[in-house]
Amino acid sequence: MSESITARLEHGPRRGETIIMLHGNNAGSWMWEPQTERFQDRHILTPDLPALGERYREPWPGMGGAADDIAGIIRAHALGGTAHVVGLSLGGVVAIHLAQRHPELVRSCMITGAPIAGLTRLERLLIPPQLPLWRQRWYWQAQAMTFGIPADARDIFVDSAVRVAPETNRETYREVAAGIPEEPIAYAGPLLAIAAEKEQHSVKDAFPTLRRRAPQLQSWIAPGMHHPWNVEDPDLFTNVIREFVDTGVWSLADRSPEVTGTSRTHR
Repeated sequence: MSESITARLEHGPRRGETIIMLHGNNAGSWMWEPQTERFQDRHILTPDLPALGERYREPWPGMGGAADDIAGIIRAHALGGTAHVVGLSLGGVVAIHLAQRHPELVRSCMITGAPIAGLTRLERLLIPPQLPLWRQRWYWQAQAMTFGIPADARDIFVDSAVRVAPETNRETYREVAAGIPEEPIAYAGPLLAIAAEKEQHSVKDAFPTLRRRAPQLQSWIAPGMHHPWNVEDPDLFTNVIREFVDTGVWSLADRSPEVTGTSRTHR
């Protein structure tokens, strides 16, 4: 990564345990500003994923390559060479690949909005025709309103999205649509998967699949939330991270073998 990108990577004091946050597709490290503002007592890493954010000129290396890239950042910048991993959307998928390929680096893993088992038949029909539109500002301006992105963050949201290369959009879609391999996940530590109540069903429908590969899974439906709920309710999102990182448990999570796809507890 360039010196300017590295300068934006680290936040907070270099003490305690590191939390690394992996952003969603067509976004960048800027999306974690609500969390870095609330985590001024923690050491936080907010890297841009390869081919996204300020690294948009780089080629997409595949999920495995992206996970290896993040592993290198953890080794180089995280305290003690390990980190608590938080991933949203595409960042959540990369986080699972990281946990599989480099389990020794992961202290805990929290993912949200990540369709780990792949996309539904309907999503596979609807999304590919939209891929050419991912280079159009009006498309992402509409998405920003749908997602509840605050007005003061919409310009950077749109700017980040439209400059992503078409090849990156095609490849990330293809890999997300396929889902993760049918094999046990090597990582055995605390794992929390969250779906926002108002996002696509493929996220919460993936809970049973993920639990078969990682029996320690905790899962939760965030009531009333949309896909990027770290900006929709930053206090709640940050509180979930803080409790999970500190205890290895989210108190509202479902830890039973069966997941019905509905939330047990609403705020």
